[in-house]
Amino acid sequence: MHAVRLHAFGPAENLTYEEVPDPVPGPGQVRVAVAAAGVHLLDTALREGMPGPFGGPAELPTIPGREVAGTVDALGEGTDPDWLGKRVVVHLGAGPGGYAELAVADADRLHAIPPGLDEPAAVAMIGTGRTAMGIVQFTEVGPDDVVVVPAAAGGIGTLLVQYAKNAGATVVGLAGGPAKTELVRALGADAAVDYTRPEWPALARAFLGERRATIVYDSVGGDAGREAVGLLGKGGRHIVFGWSSQGIREGGPLTFTDEELAERGITSQQVLGRAMLDRAGGDIRVLETRALAEAAAGRLRPAVHLFPLREAAGAHTALETRGTTGKVILVP
Repeated sequence: MHAVRLHAFGPAENLTYEEVPDPVPGPGQVRVAVAAAGVHLLDTALREGMPGPFGGPAELPTIPGREVAGTVDALGEGTDPDWLGKRVVVHLGAGPGGYAELAVADADRLHAIPPGLDEPAAVAMIGTGRTAMGIVQFTEVGPDDVVVVPAAAGGIGTLLVQYAKNAGATVVGLAGGPAKTELVRALGADAAVDYTRPEWPALARAFLGERRATIVYDSVGGDAGREAVGLLGKGGRHIVFGWSSQGIREGGPLTFTDEELAERGITSQQVLGRAMLDRAGGDIRVLETRALAEAAAGRLRPAVHLFPLREAAGAHTALETRGTTGKVILVP
């Protein structure tokens, strides 16, 4: 099979497209003929040698990627034979191997792809979608809310815009450049503001008039995140799940002191990791199932940015330089 491998930590150019032996599923596993593989911003940091969420840096050489969708073409010993030939999507967990034509996965992690949902959309929902479902657990959005979504043209941002609109809220989406703001507007945002323009906070305030934001879903942090929080009124909520403006390798989330929060009359909550899992009852599959159901029902339409598998290095570069919209997907 063909796969993308990393032999040395470093820049995107270190990702090489090459021929490698076909993987063989072990007991309780399946092999998936990959039709779509997800690319995550975290992948770019792991490529440079940053410790992963399950331990230290990856052992080299490695095939990156932890989200795939496709058709089961082989079974390991003891695996339910009903999986053979089924379209599935799976988050591989601790084991990488997604940037490939074939990938091995534990059968107990599989989800059957709902009818009418294609593989790129399924991949977007199994990773990015489950995170979006985890984030909205912390808010009850309704028609009285004004929701601000920085990075609204990103994989999670596009889903949060749709979720808030479906709940009847007024939505202000922040995105970089005319193409991205047009996408955000097409997804239903009441206002799409280009936050590469220095006057963007004034533009957002002009749209809101006397209204103030009630929720900010912040994955950006930094100056842009702080300006977005400035749109909150008394009782507003700052929901934090990233800090892309600071750099995933060395940055950190936007934080406020207790005194600042009290003076503003707002709350700020970080919702990734254990907090999100606990809210889901300790079972990440609950969020995966919910995300896939929302997409299958047409309530959430994931935006995807496709790259050929052989161009994984280019996909990493585009993601790192903010040259993508929606979820980045590799297609063999």
